[in-house]
Amino acid sequence: MDRKIEKKTWTPKLIISLLGGLVIGGFILYQLVLADNRSTMNVNMERITIATVKTGEFTDYIPVSGSIEPGEVFFLDALEGGNIQQIIKESGAIVDVGDTILLLSNSKLQLEVMERESGLYFQINNLRQVRLQLDQNDLSQQGQLAEIDYQISLLKPQYQRFKELHEKKLVSDREFEEVREQYEYNVKRRKLTYEAYRNDSISRVSQKRQLQDSESRMNQSLFGVGHILDNLAVRAPIAGQLSTEQIEIGQAINPGQRFGQIDIMDKFKVRVQIDELYLSRIFTGLKGTFNLANSPYTVEISKVYPTVTAGRFEVDMIFSDQVPTGIRRGQTVRIRLELGESEDAVLLPTGSFYKDTGGNWVFVVDQLSGKAEKRNIRLGRKNPEYYEVIEGLNAGDKVIISGYENFGNNEVLNLK
Repeated sequence: MDRKIEKKTWTPKLIISLLGGLVIGGFILYQLVLADNRSTMNVNMERITIATVKTGEFTDYIPVSGSIEPGEVFFLDALEGGNIQQIIKESGAIVDVGDTILLLSNSKLQLEVMERESGLYFQINNLRQVRLQLDQNDLSQQGQLAEIDYQISLLKPQYQRFKELHEKKLVSDREFEEVREQYEYNVKRRKLTYEAYRNDSISRVSQKRQLQDSESRMNQSLFGVGHILDNLAVRAPIAGQLSTEQIEIGQAINPGQRFGQIDIMDKFKVRVQIDELYLSRIFTGLKGTFNLANSPYTVEISKVYPTVTAGRFEVDMIFSDQVPTGIRRGQTVRIRLELGESEDAVLLPTGSFYKDTGGNWVFVVDQLSGKAEKRNIRLGRKNPEYYEVIEGLNAGDKVIISGYENFGNNEVLNLK
């Protein structure tokens, strides 16, 4: 009689299949959830530079180069042209006010001065002739008045006598009328002559004043023309150190040509060129420091020239305290120009990583695992030594600051 065999539920085959599925599922779950799937690469630690993030005082400054220049300069421009006849003071000499520097010769200018002087003398003589004629006219009119007054003085008594005699019928009407007409004629004549003299006198006063003013101006012009030749002797307007271009005897100097300058020796400034990127942050009053002969000196921006040339603009800086001894025009100094107040911040040393990441992320080193992982950060201001860290890094973090160009798109570096 056949016996019914019961089928087992948990067979070895089923158990093995379930265990295999669990293993495979766990592996998939691990890969999906727990496993590190980031791209990695091996990096030799000798080829990278690692720096430590720290907290400290962040000073916002930039290094700039400046050239020492005189604080005050008087440029020498030729007032008159000519050929150099004699060089009295050489470049580099110390001059006082009024010292002769150059002597110029200009025969054409000498002839022009003589012609102008002759012309002015001629005009002055003409003015004097006109004034003499006015005086002569005045005397002539006075003489006419005197002659009329004399005639009236003779005719008036005669007219009065004839009038009395005519009233007594002792002289005829004809004789009386002749005397009366002569007397009245001279009275009217004197009135008209005096009126003309009065009007002419007023006009003569105005003319003489104009003539006097014209003569005064011509004398001033004559004086100025006479001193034109004095400009052929170039003299120092101020005291200081003379600096001229390369000039030689016989060389032609044009009117208005600049051939040198005089530097005031007790004042100096620093002319500094700055990158145009900082134009909006530069203003008067900003201070900078530099060392010269192992001594620190402070300078301050006194003037900003906003014109940009070849990507740079210029500023003038003056010494805040003492001026270094022994400095010379053209000497170069390296200045630490402060752009803002110092303040505490998280600091990351500068490095070439910035050009590859733009400061948006860095590789942070985990010394325990021996790996460097990519981390997003945000940087703020920068000076030649440090970046200001705004977020993403803490003091003590180790960061690779050398270039990232060989790391590709890998997110984890295995440091060997």
